[in-house]
Amino acid sequence: MSFLSDYLRHKRDCQSKRAERQERISTLDPEYHTALSDKDLDTINKPIVDLVSGIQSNAISPLSVLRTYGKVAVRAHFKTNCLTEILISAAEDSLKNSKDINLQGSLAGIPVSLKDTIIVGGFDTTVGYSSFVGNKADNPRDGPMVRLLKNAGAVPYVKTNLPISLLSYESTNDVWGRCTNPYNKAYSPGGSTGGESALLACGGRIGIGSDVAGSVRAPAHFSGCYSLRCATGRWPKAGILTSMPGQEGVPSVYSPMARTLDDLSYFTRAVIGMKPWKYDHSVHPLAWRDEVVEEFGDNGRKLRVGVLRTDRVVDPSPACKRALETVEEALRREGHEIVEMDDAPDMFEALRMGALLLNADGGWWFNSYRRFGEWLDTGASLLSFGKWPSIVRYLSYLWVRYLRRDTLWAELVKQTRPISAAENWGEVKKREAYRAEWFEYWNRKQFDVLISPPNALPAIPHDASKDTFSNCGYCFLFNLLDYTAGVVPVTHVDSALDKLPSTFNHRKLNGVAARAYKYYDAERMHGLPVGVQVIGRRLEEEKVLAVMKRVEDALGEDKYKLFDPKLLDNVVD
Repeated sequence: MSFLSDYLRHKRDCQSKRAERQERISTLDPEYHTALSDKDLDTINKPIVDLVSGIQSNAISPLSVLRTYGKVAVRAHFKTNCLTEILISAAEDSLKNSKDINLQGSLAGIPVSLKDTIIVGGFDTTVGYSSFVGNKADNPRDGPMVRLLKNAGAVPYVKTNLPISLLSYESTNDVWGRCTNPYNKAYSPGGSTGGESALLACGGRIGIGSDVAGSVRAPAHFSGCYSLRCATGRWPKAGILTSMPGQEGVPSVYSPMARTLDDLSYFTRAVIGMKPWKYDHSVHPLAWRDEVVEEFGDNGRKLRVGVLRTDRVVDPSPACKRALETVEEALRREGHEIVEMDDAPDMFEALRMGALLLNADGGWWFNSYRRFGEWLDTGASLLSFGKWPSIVRYLSYLWVRYLRRDTLWAELVKQTRPISAAENWGEVKKREAYRAEWFEYWNRKQFDVLISPPNALPAIPHDASKDTFSNCGYCFLFNLLDYTAGVVPVTHVDSALDKLPSTFNHRKLNGVAARAYKYYDAERMHGLPVGVQVIGRRLEEEKVLAVMKRVEDALGEDKYKLFDPKLLDNVVD
C-alpha cells in the first residue's frame, strides 16, 4: 500500500502544480494574452543598453517592458511548454510598489528568466520532482543569486522547464510535462536548460541556467540562442536546489544565456560588476577585465584558432560539420590563423573519466527524490544501470566488448557503476593529470581560442536520450577541464546540403556513434538550428565573449537569422 499511496501522491501533486500554473497564466491581465504589437517588437529588438538607460531615466516604463516579455513568455509557453513557475504577478507587484528591485541598477527593469532550480522566495523550486512540490515553505526568501539580480535591477518573471536528473538532452518531467523545440515540436529544445533555450529562441531576453555536461551549450545549439559556460567561481551558484548535491567530480556551474550576443555580453559584465563574491562564498573576487575585451576584440590583432574537428568518438554530422567549416572559412577570410588539432590529448579518456566522476554514486542521489512510478528520462535511466547487480553489469560489459567487439561502448558500460571514496580520489587524481596535459598542450600550440561543434548532432527527437546520452564529448570535455566556452548559433539544417553521403556506413561506427547516428535525418531535421562552440581557458569569459563577437562579425551576411517573434502570433492560448 505504501507504493500505491506514494504513486497517488505523485499524481496528485503533478496535477496540482499544472493547475496552479494554468491558473496563474489565465488570471494575468488580458493584455498578456494579446498578439505582439509594434511597440512590443520595438522593445524586443531594442539594444539592452538603451532599455536600461531608458528605465533609469524614466523614459521607459519597466512595467511596460515586463508586459512585453510576459506576453512573449505566455505565447512561447503555449508553443513549447517552456515555463514552470509563473512569477509575473509578483514581479508586477514589486515594480508597482517599488519593492526589492533597484531601478537604477545596471540591469534596471530587464526581465530575466530562471532555470527552475533557482530559488525565488515564496515559490516552489521543484526541479521537476513531485516530492519537492510545496517546498516554498522552506524558502520564504530569495536565494543569494536572485537577490543579486534584483539589486542590479533585474526582474525575475518566469522559471523554466528541465529534466529531474539534470543529466539529459531533453527537458521533460512528470510535474511540468515535456518542453519542445520552437522550430520543430517533434524535437527537444535541449537539456538540461531546455526551457530557457526555448523561451529565448521565441523572443525572451536573458536567462540563467546550469551546466555540468553542456546544459547551457547544448540547448543554445539545439534551439538557436547564445550561451556562455563560465568557469567555476566566476558566476554565483548560491541559492539553488539540485538533484545531485555534493557532486564535485565535474562541478556544475551556473551561467548566462541570451537571445542575442550583445545581451549575453552585457548580462555577464553586469552580474560580475555586482561583485558576486559578496553574495556567494564560492565566487572568486575577480572583477570584469575590459583590457582583455580590448585585447581580443576587433582591434586588428590576428588570432591563432585551434579547430577541433572531431572528438574521435562521434564525428560531427554533415550539418554540424558545415557550421564549423562556415566559421572556419569566415575566420580565414579575416586573416586569422587556423591550427589543426589532430594531436590533441585523448578525448575518449575525458568522456570515460567524466562519466565515472559525475555518476560516482551510481545515480543514487537523483533517484532518491523520485516517488514510486515517477518518470525518468531514458538517458538518465542508463546511469541507474549502476544499481544493478555487479554480475549483470559485468556480463553486459563482456557481451559488448567481446561479442559486439566495441571497445569504446564496452568501457562506458563498465564505468556505469557506483565507486568507493578511494576510487573516486584516484579518478580525481587522473582528472588533474589530464587537465595538466591539456594545459601543456595549449601552451605548446599557443592557441588563443578553440572552435568546435557543440555536439555531433543538431537537436534530437524526443526520447532519443537513451541512445544519444553518451554523445556529449564536445561539451563535456570542457566541463572536465573547467574551460570557459560559449555557443554561437550559425545556421540551420538544410535537407539538401546536409544529407549523409551515399558511402556512409553505420556498421563501421563504434557503439556510441552508431546509437547517435540512428537519429540523424537531414530531411526531418530541416530548419533546426546549428551552432558552433568557442572555447577559452579557465576564467577567460571576457576573451571568449570578445572572440564570439569577432566570429559573428566575420560571418557578415551569413550571420544567424534570429527567430522572428511574429511567428508567435498564430499561437492559440
